Amino acid sequence: MGSIRYDGLVTHFEDRLLAHLQIVLVQKIMRGESFLMSWKDSNLAGDGRTAIWISPQIPITFKFVGSRVPEISTEWLLTLGKSAESTTGLIVTKEDGSLAEADATGTKYPGNLRPAK
Repeated sequence: MGSIRYDGLVTHFEDRLLAHLQIVLVQKIMRGESFLMSWKDSNLAGDGRTAIWISPQIPITFKFVGSRVPEISTEWLLTLGKSAESTTGLIVTKEDGSLAEADATGTKYPGNLRPAK
């Protein structure tokens, strides 16, 4: 599983999904666009959903576990890109259209992503 590091939050996605997200996110960031991105949390992350506001002003890092670039699906890219342009923002889905799950950890939201009191 690869990961995205964004504003202190590290979110783990399967490498092939991450490669597709990288393309969509970088295209939007290069255009200077901010947008919402959300995904289904895995059981390890406390279940539920997480949504983050992606802004070009905040650095983002993509870390892949595998060394080979996975096969890119134009159709999947178009689906993710269309989602990113919608009022609901980018909803992370698998290639078959089902919701993708992710594990997120970080210094801003430790444990199951609840803010520290």
